[in-house]
Amino acid sequence: MSSTSSKSPVRLFNPAGLYDASANGYSHVGLVEAGVRLVFIAGQGGENEHGTLDPDFRLQVRQALGNLRTALAAAGADASDVVKLTVLIVDHSEERLHVFGAELEAALGQGAKPTCTLIPVPRLALDGMLFEIEAVAALG
Repeated sequence: MSSTSSKSPVRLFNPAGLYDASANGYSHVGLVEAGVRLVFIAGQGGENEHGTLDPDFRLQVRQALGNLRTALAAAGADASDVVKLTVLIVDHSEERLHVFGAELEAALGQGAKPTCTLIPVPRLALDGMLFEIEAVAALG
């Protein structure tokens, strides 16, 4: 069972009776203490600050995770405050899942990962957009 730091208002874990999801880069359960501020981050794609998308899936994932970190920082949060992720992947495959997992590990570091739902989709908002990630974070 993995868990976040006891100082965080967020507790992430994989309870007994469910498979250990940490190997797949997420936790089954996220608990948030009462009295915290919630931060909702809109879906972040792989576009840079000028709106340009790289056609490479990995580079879009990396940019989207960077965009997510920027949005979190603007709200006074960081990766350890994230409770829930929703991920949308165009033409999802196991290969793309592994790319996402590796990039998520690089972006969020060691330790418990947020709860996460991955949704394969046929298309996203912009032509050429292959990846989008939204988040809910909790600030103590």
